[in-house]
Amino acid sequence: MERAQTRKYEEYAYVLDFVTRGKSTTVRGRDGIIVTALGEERLTILELLAIPNTTFEIGERVYIGKEGRTKILSVLGRLEFNQISSSAQSELVSVVEKIVMHNEQRFIDYLNNAQPLTPRIHALELIPGIGKTYMKTMLEEREKRKFSDFKDLQERVGLKEPAKQVAKRIIEEITGETRMNLFVRK
Repeated sequence: MERAQTRKYEEYAYVLDFVTRGKSTTVRGRDGIIVTALGEERLTILELLAIPNTTFEIGERVYIGKEGRTKILSVLGRLEFNQISSSAQSELVSVVEKIVMHNEQRFIDYLNNAQPLTPRIHALELIPGIGKTYMKTMLEEREKRKFSDFKDLQERVGLKEPAKQVAKRIIEEITGETRMNLFVRK
């Protein structure tokens, strides 16, 4: 009997840090080139084992899907923010901003469709920089016409650097500063 594939795996991840002679923190006895990366889809921190003698650049987008990997041997597991190196932590902001820009449509769709979470709190208000006033304007504007991109949103609503605000929210979710997650899968 065939079961429907429910678990969705990451296809791509962005390199936050790597150690050429490292030991895995998630799988005992695994060592080699250990890469700390951020998954593009679920925005979770992953520990990867690289193919020997491969090189990486910080911020590089690497393929980690099931078939045809060229640099990654295996996905070892998930890491919490407090388990990653300080250099990986410091790269997080620029990598998250890169992911937000690379997947602009996905985040714009989210902002175009976000709903109230409770009678008092709207999902949009959980994004830094968006208070009641910006939220009201955003809701009014998206009624007239959906936002096409971050620039369109910024011009019509006046919200400064919406991509950076979304990235800021993602960082808060990754670092565990939020009670509720909008973007990062638990």
